[in-house]
Amino acid sequence: MLNIEYLICSSAKLKKKANQAVWETLKEEPEYLTITSLYDVPTREMLFSHGAAFLRMRGIMLSSLCLLMHLLQENIAIILVLGNQDLQDSIKPQNVEFHSLNFNNTLHWQPGRAREARDTVYFVQYKVYGQSAWQNKADCWGIQNRVCDLTNETSDIQEPYYGRVKAALAGVYSSWSLSCRFTPWRETVIGPPTIAVVHSSKSIILKLQAPCSPYKRKRGSKIPMTNYYDLLYQVFVINNLLDKQHKVLVYEGKHKVIKIEDLRPGVSYCVMAKTYAPTLDRSSAFSSKQCTMLQ
Repeated sequence: MLNIEYLICSSAKLKKKANQAVWETLKEEPEYLTITSLYDVPTREMLFSHGAAFLRMRGIMLSSLCLLMHLLQENIAIILVLGNQDLQDSIKPQNVEFHSLNFNNTLHWQPGRAREARDTVYFVQYKVYGQSAWQNKADCWGIQNRVCDLTNETSDIQEPYYGRVKAALAGVYSSWSLSCRFTPWRETVIGPPTIAVVHSSKSIILKLQAPCSPYKRKRGSKIPMTNYYDLLYQVFVINNLLDKQHKVLVYEGKHKVIKIEDLRPGVSYCVMAKTYAPTLDRSSAFSSKQCTMLQ
């Protein structure tokens, strides 16, 4: 049951002038209203903050809020405070999930079913599967963004993790929304290699470099994804004279320098590459296209 507090107008004339949308909202659930007299300014301001959040959630536009503010300044107001439980449910984050590219692990979520207000803030916690204690993520505590970087907190790539998020609006906190279990080694998306092209009269020499993780060696260089997976490179060639959309697989293996031969001089070729992880049976997206004209 809703617990809505209602600060009644002391003037019947002002009551009639109130925006019709406000009164229609009141009429929806009259049995849940409690009439209360509240005169101290801090209490009225707190109720107005809650009432504004409630009206925004119901789709009542700024004109109504401006009217409410005017009435409040005159010490006569109509204020709605949505009961805590209903507001908690309305602002509770949805679709909490990890996104991961090359072990750059971020937690994402969507706002609750209520329209998100500019002053909604979020709080993030994480833990290793099997542990009872949740850890606060200090950089994602009371934030307005809907993404939180948990790369450093999930650096043991074989461990399964959970993340959770709660929201706060106008002094009301939602319950926690939990992600699915996330294991970086199994679920990260491995990116494509970077490629550099050097051409000669009848061949193309291709230099490949695996994507890097965010984690560093003691000397400071980033650790490549080949340290974590037994990766293969897949190289594709496009003959622009024939079909610019047709990609021909010309190499699959571990070599970082590839020579593509038997090409026609005077023809434009483009090359693209992927990484492939046999243990996961998973290929990356294509690399950016590199094109050259053989002389």
